[in-house]
Amino acid sequence: MKTLKKILFWTVIVFVAIQLIPVDRTNKPVDKKNNFVDIYNSPPEIRAILKNACYDCHSNETNYPRYAYVAPISWAVKDHINEGREHLNFSVWGAYNKELKENVLQKSTEAVQNYEMPMPSYIDYHPKANLTRQQRQELADYFQKIIKE
Repeated sequence: MKTLKKILFWTVIVFVAIQLIPVDRTNKPVDKKNNFVDIYNSPPEIRAILKNACYDCHSNETNYPRYAYVAPISWAVKDHINEGREHLNFSVWGAYNKELKENVLQKSTEAVQNYEMPMPSYIDYHPKANLTRQQRQELADYFQKIIKE
């Protein structure tokens, strides 16, 4: 019993201590001249889909849920966001060259149609991101329309 108490005590101490490790949750300012939805003057339904299903990981407009403030979960959330922004950041869209834009939109179309994005683990905690088949098609069609412009 003494050993169990020691293990529990030190587990609590470590858990409290790791809360002191900072995680930067600061969103960089968004310049409307570079923001995807502003550049294309996206229709409200497309904006809603993107904001609900994509923007938390793929923009500088992340809304951090409560659980993203508790280590070690906060570390994993921040890592996912950083990785998502590396692949696609709608907030800096205007800085991408034409070839990169086309490539990213093509891959995004495929990911949305193949139910790879939004990630199932994200949908579990964000029900608004659970896109219907129709929403997925609307988004894919919108991306393809932009590629053809």
